[in-house]
Amino acid sequence: MRTGRPTLADVAARAGVSTALASIVMREAPGASAATRRRVLEVAAQLGYHPDSRARLLRSGRSRLLGVVFGVQHAYHGDLVTGLYEAAEDLKYELTLSAVTDRRDERTAINSLLSDRCEALIILGPQSSTAELAALAARIPVVGVGRGLRHHALDVVRNDDVLGLHLAVDHLVGLGHRRIVHIDGGRIPGAAERRRGYQEAMRRHGLDTGVRVLPGGPTGEDGAAATAGLLADPPTAITAFNDLAATGVLDALRRAGLTVPGDVSVIGFDDSRLARLTYLDLTTIAQDTAEMTTLAVGRAIDRIEGTVVSRRELVIPPHLVVRGTTASPPR
Repeated sequence: MRTGRPTLADVAARAGVSTALASIVMREAPGASAATRRRVLEVAAQLGYHPDSRARLLRSGRSRLLGVVFGVQHAYHGDLVTGLYEAAEDLKYELTLSAVTDRRDERTAINSLLSDRCEALIILGPQSSTAELAALAARIPVVGVGRGLRHHALDVVRNDDVLGLHLAVDHLVGLGHRRIVHIDGGRIPGAAERRRGYQEAMRRHGLDTGVRVLPGGPTGEDGAAATAGLLADPPTAITAFNDLAATGVLDALRRAGLTVPGDVSVIGFDDSRLARLTYLDLTTIAQDTAEMTTLAVGRAIDRIEGTVVSRRELVIPPHLVVRGTTASPPR
């Protein structure tokens, strides 16, 4: 008895037609009568047969497959992947994913996608050097999301991170805050721009002497560790590198007996799913996920199809989302 995956030949034999005629039916091509189509489709349903569209595309020299590299440690990457799936589906492309973890580096993640015969790569928060990515782009179109890459061979779709911190600081200053600290993202893509945006906005508001950047990172543990150094003399407001780091800030403050936003206001960055959780209700800077992912998929397909593009880098403005973690400072 056959126990493997049913094949087109199995369907044809059960339906009493040739494999070629069964193929015509499954491809919805002309050349089969209505009765034959009905019989073949009924048999396919009974056997649980599904056409392998990817194999057919590969035989034609195409895969219509976009490889996506993402980091499991970044909550916001989950939102980006969701948006990429929707954008790719609209354009009749499929995604295959490869994760970067603590034990699996970006090079390994990229190489696994190359073996899948992807037609282009979309790398979220790329960590490889510009030279490495440019060398990769000589083999396959590469779109970086979330990091500025200065090379003519590389396409970029990114958020305006500098503007994001301008919005955060402007919001806090508008509430009356003057002692505002920024918890940095270290060497994570976008961190340098967010740090610069914080510094520029503080100076624009005449708060040069109050500029204070603490070493941090992208995780809740990073946010909590940075906040621990502030508890002896806490500021009235903290901007965190991202929403996940902000959760660590909130936890450290509350464990120390400080209220948010009563004693300290907190702003995250990304408007990830974490920020929207009711019990966090985090004020944050929202990236336009739908726009960024649509543009990233569109640019990848442009490169695949040889379409001439006018701009190598696409920069999308963010916006402020005010929730329950910011308020006027205590008197």
